[in-house]
Amino acid sequence: MANTKRVNQKRRIVLGELGFYFCNWDLINKVVKMRVAIIGAKGQLGSDLVKAFGEDAIPLTHEDLDVTDFESLKILNELKPDVIINTAAYHKTDECEENPEKTFLVNSVGARNVALISKEIDAINVYISTDYVFDGTKGEPYTEEDVPNPINVYGVSKYAGELLVKYITDKHYIIRVSSLFGVAGASGKGGNFVETMIKLAKAGREINVVNDIVMSPTYTRDAALAIKEILRKRLPYGIYHVTNDGFCTWYEFAKAIFEITGIEVSLNPITSDKFPTKAKRPKFSALSIEKLKSFGINMRPWNEALKDYLREKGHIYHRTKI
Repeated sequence: MANTKRVNQKRRIVLGELGFYFCNWDLINKVVKMRVAIIGAKGQLGSDLVKAFGEDAIPLTHEDLDVTDFESLKILNELKPDVIINTAAYHKTDECEENPEKTFLVNSVGARNVALISKEIDAINVYISTDYVFDGTKGEPYTEEDVPNPINVYGVSKYAGELLVKYITDKHYIIRVSSLFGVAGASGKGGNFVETMIKLAKAGREINVVNDIVMSPTYTRDAALAIKEILRKRLPYGIYHVTNDGFCTWYEFAKAIFEITGIEVSLNPITSDKFPTKAKRPKFSALSIEKLKSFGINMRPWNEALKDYLREKGHIYHRTKI
């Protein structure tokens, strides 16, 4: 590994035992040498996983295969990856309520199909899951040992995907993430929460954001690096929560966005009953990352990650008054 003593310490982020330049993917890519197929390579997390694994990545999009069609996955027999990371998901939570068939086909049957092909070629199966497998009634961050109890179709479908992965292949990592934001934007959602807030503010809109739903904001760049670390360290197979450190309400997250960017906006906290949705949301779905820390993988606080995201997107240097 490169000598980190030569690294500018002020630009280092901490991730386990490794020191990384924030944007130095070349240094990061020297860490792991394995062929890694990344399904959903154009999505928020998928695109950062491709960057993280560099020349070892095998980027796969919907044009290459469809997780709902097992026959299309047989291309993986030819590619022979050591690891298959499945980021494909139907995650429009409210739409999932009206389209349960599509939701389960992608999130559950798709997970089954990828697990089957992983077992067939003896590859490690990494399944990306969600904090929405929990009901939010615990009142404190959920650990990997807590029993899921999803309260919407999306959450049920992802939990079913988890169970199928565990049932089919022993060589698996189930990675639960939460409230993702990444440079590529969410596939099918047209961006992410951060970009939506900035767009509304610059349009001169008064913004109301729920202040009674708590989650763990997660920068996809950091999540990608943590997943790579899990594989590099060859941690025991099983479930891992991967989020930035800490938690907040959606209102607090929005407030931090505007404080960091310097955008002046009329931002108001509201309760979730003032913003009804088709799908129920867990009131407190923050995830504990103590298990990750116990293996020496330390995630930076979400507000620090947010600042780097805003810098990379070019928002942090433009202080706009509305």
